[in-house]
Amino acid sequence: MEFGVFDHLDASGQPLADYYETRLKTIAAYDRLGFFGYHVAEHHATPLGMAPSPSVFMAAIAQRTQRLRFGPMVYALPLYHPLRMIEEICMLDHMSRGRIEIGFGRGASPTELALFGQIPEDAKTVHAEAVDIVIQGLTQPSVTFHGKHFDFDDVPMELAPLQKPHPPIWYGVHAPDSAERAARAGLKVIDLDSAENTRICYDRFRKTWAETRAHEALPLMGLGRFVVVAETDAQAVAIARRAYPRWHASFTHLFVRANYSPAHPRPPTYDELAADGRGIAGSPATVISYAKKQMSVSSANYFVGQFAFGDMTEAEMLNSIGLFARHVMPELRGL
Repeated sequence: MEFGVFDHLDASGQPLADYYETRLKTIAAYDRLGFFGYHVAEHHATPLGMAPSPSVFMAAIAQRTQRLRFGPMVYALPLYHPLRMIEEICMLDHMSRGRIEIGFGRGASPTELALFGQIPEDAKTVHAEAVDIVIQGLTQPSVTFHGKHFDFDDVPMELAPLQKPHPPIWYGVHAPDSAERAARAGLKVIDLDSAENTRICYDRFRKTWAETRAHEALPLMGLGRFVVVAETDAQAVAIARRAYPRWHASFTHLFVRANYSPAHPRPPTYDELAADGRGIAGSPATVISYAKKQMSVSSANYFVGQFAFGDMTEAEMLNSIGLFARHVMPELRGL
C-alpha cells in the first residue's frame, strides 16, 4: 500500500503569491511525511486551476522536495506541441533527479481547448498522435512521424530523460475498457469513481495484466478521495462543509458559464459527497475505518487523497495531513 495526493490547485481566496507559497509548504510536508506521489491537474481560465502550467509549478516542487515523486494528472496534450512536451519532461526528470511521473489526456473540458483555438472534436486524434510522438522522443535519438496533425522528419532529440526508458506513465480510468487498455500498455492508474465501480475496473485490469504482463509486478492502482482529518469528527466535518462548496463552485465554473454538464460530475455539498463514498472528514479513527473499507472494496493498492481544497487554511491542511500520516498510514500499509 502506498499513499499519494491529487491536487487541482483551486482558488482559495488568498493572494496568488501567498497561495503558491502555502501549497509548496504543504507539498514539502507530503515529502517529509512519507507520501509516495503528488499528482497535479491542469486547467485553464477557471478558478479550478491556479497552476495552468503544471511544468512551471513542478519545477518548484523539484526544488522543495527530496523523495516525493510528482507529475501531471494529466498534461492536456492538445494544448502542447509534442516536441516542446518532450523537452519539458526531460528537463523536469533531471531537475528532480528522476522523480517525475507523467500522465497524458485529451483535456477534460472542451471549453478550455476551444479557448486556445483547438477543435475539441479533434482532441482524441491529436492526443493519440502526440502520445506516440512523445514516447518516441523520450526513447529514441530522433523523431520521425507522419500523421494527420503532426509531421516530422528526423528531428534530433538533444535531451533524454534520466529514467529509462522513460518516466512512469499514469492513466485515469473510468470504465473496464479503459482499464484494459491501461494494463496492456503497462500504465499506472487512478480511479475517482465509487469503490464498487473501481473494483470492476481493477478486476479487468488485473486479468489483462496477468494475460499480457505476467512477468511484471502489478503497478500502483489508485483510488482518489477527498480527505479531511482533525482531532474530532465534528471539527473535520465543519472544515469540509465550509471548504468543499468553494471547490465545487470552482469545479463547475466553466460548465455553468458554457451551460453544459461535466463528464464526471461531483455533488455540490460535502454531505452528499460523503454519502456517495467519495469523501471523508473525521478523526483518525473514523478515517482509518473508512479507508480500510474503501481499499478492500475497490481492491486498489494506492490511496490518493485530495487533502487541500476550497478555502482550507494552511494550518488546517498541515494538521490534516499530519494526522493522516501519523495515524492512518501505519494502519493501512499492511493491507
